[in-house]
Amino acid sequence: MKPFVLLATRAEDQPADEEYALFLRYTGLTEDELIRVRLEAGPMPALLLEDLSGIFVGGGPFNASDPAERKSTVQHRVEAEFAALLRDVVHRDFPFLGACYGVGTVGTYLGALIDRTHSEPISVVPVTLTDEGAADPLLAGLPHTFGAFVGHKEAITTLPPTATLLASSPTCPVQMFRVRRNVYATQFHPELDVDGITTRIHAYAEHGYFAADELDLTLAAVRSAAVSHPSRILRTFVERYAR
Repeated sequence: MKPFVLLATRAEDQPADEEYALFLRYTGLTEDELIRVRLEAGPMPALLLEDLSGIFVGGGPFNASDPAERKSTVQHRVEAEFAALLRDVVHRDFPFLGACYGVGTVGTYLGALIDRTHSEPISVVPVTLTDEGAADPLLAGLPHTFGAFVGHKEAITTLPPTATLLASSPTCPVQMFRVRRNVYATQFHPELDVDGITTRIHAYAEHGYFAADELDLTLAAVRSAAVSHPSRILRTFVERYAR
């Protein structure tokens, strides 16, 4: 089997390592089958799509909607690298699944309106499939509405007609979309479980996702409902595209 690649941007080792472990667990891939590239540590290597089965993107600290002058040199580099990669990915309709930061990268490439109108605190939200989502093979077997972990400062407000809306939540209209047939992005985190999001809550407690006195409330929010369905998306992606 040709390997998959996980493009990651987390600078903190513990949540970065746990993110990789979660992708391994829920995709069912081995470390040889899922190659991790930490983009915050260095430039994106040349990715020959013909040598890969597919590409995953994890979450991260970058906000596409931040003013250019507030973005770090690393963020500017990563954004330019994703723009170049996505030109090839979308043109070839290559299997791609971006989780959370996938919305920022693919959304920016499409020219979607990304701002802070539909940000969501770290929590569990009900995600509901559109008719197109219910018919999409990547989402086969998922219930019409399911709980998912979220936590994001920005989101897509206006999705261009070149994309197909697959899922929404009450406070965020674009939770998942598809470009062409094989390029996907989610706002929610399909890779997370309770332990994983607990690690991130502690790691990013001072990153503006919640107030300093809201740590316990935030931990309680992610334990408020069972989350079991989104991770199936990762396994289905591998089953569809492994070659």
